[in-house]
Amino acid sequence: MEIINKRLLSVDILRGITIIFMIIVNDPGSWSHVYSPLLHAEWNGITPTDYIFPTFLFIVGVSIVLSLSEKVENQISKKSILKKIFWRSLKIYLVGLFLWLWPNFDFENIRWAGVLQRISLVYLFTSLIFIYFNLRSQLILLFFIIIGYTTLMCFTPIPGLGYPDLSVPEKNWAHYIDSILLPGVMWRDTWDPEGILSTIPSIGTGVLGLIAGNFLVKKYDIEKKMLFLGVFSFVLLFLGDIFQYLFPLNKNIWSTSFMLLAGGISSFSLFFCTYISDYLNLGNKFKFAHSFGVNSIFSYVLAGMLTLIFYSDKLWGIGLNNLFMDYFGELGISLKLLSLIYAVIYVLIIWLPTLFLFKRKIYIKL
Repeated sequence: MEIINKRLLSVDILRGITIIFMIIVNDPGSWSHVYSPLLHAEWNGITPTDYIFPTFLFIVGVSIVLSLSEKVENQISKKSILKKIFWRSLKIYLVGLFLWLWPNFDFENIRWAGVLQRISLVYLFTSLIFIYFNLRSQLILLFFIIIGYTTLMCFTPIPGLGYPDLSVPEKNWAHYIDSILLPGVMWRDTWDPEGILSTIPSIGTGVLGLIAGNFLVKKYDIEKKMLFLGVFSFVLLFLGDIFQYLFPLNKNIWSTSFMLLAGGISSFSLFFCTYISDYLNLGNKFKFAHSFGVNSIFSYVLAGMLTLIFYSDKLWGIGLNNLFMDYFGELGISLKLLSLIYAVIYVLIIWLPTLFLFKRKIYIKL
């Protein structure tokens, strides 16, 4: 197999776009005033915000192929590769714990699950799948994840509860396993959207990225790559639409219909970024997103840490976001619009150190 040994600008741009939107939806001016598309669905159903995280995990899968293909092709010691994979996964997981504990460091109320924690696990297992499974085996594994998770969540009785009822959060296997096995604080008292069982289909999202990456890394012309991404997105969107009648769209438990539909959206998004950056050669017009994309974890963590200054009342006695909302709210401006404006301003604040690193070609990797 001939492979390309370079970063794909389209992947970096899409990764940057996902981080920008992660910050916007995580850091509004006020949680009491947010446009509904910028909120996650409470349970069944989906909003545009729900597509952001799976797109990032899809890119994790694509990036694994781009970063490891040459190493595997050149028969670099698997022991050396695995050591780096495990170490990086551990660092991402620990940073996730740090971000949860910041700034109070209350170890009695630690949340072991979380966004970065899930990223670390998806990166770990998807990397192992890429190293030990060929493309055909990856497709077979994905098939078993889809069928196995659907069968368990939809048709397998839960001890003491009977058959699953996916119309409520409390009667499914993900909730049952989290309530028994997941220690510490959970996002929703007795279950967590980044919990134990739902991590399995999120790894499936990473495998979808592997499948796309296996094609993109080959020395095909750009039109052929775009055709693949377009067809791949159509197939995933079609399957996701079919599966939702069996297993409702639900990000909280990462339903198979959600995994497939979000995978289709992710593939189409990469198709669009490839068209813009690689086909039209307009990638240099997207330096804003590119700067976030090459330092994505840094940007995300910085956004989490600087909430102490821009959202907390610990330093100033009142959160700067509340001052902003109160002052401009008195001018009669829509509170939801103000909340969004503050989130965009916060993105620009995070962009300043990110741009500093970008211009100096400093890429902080865990």
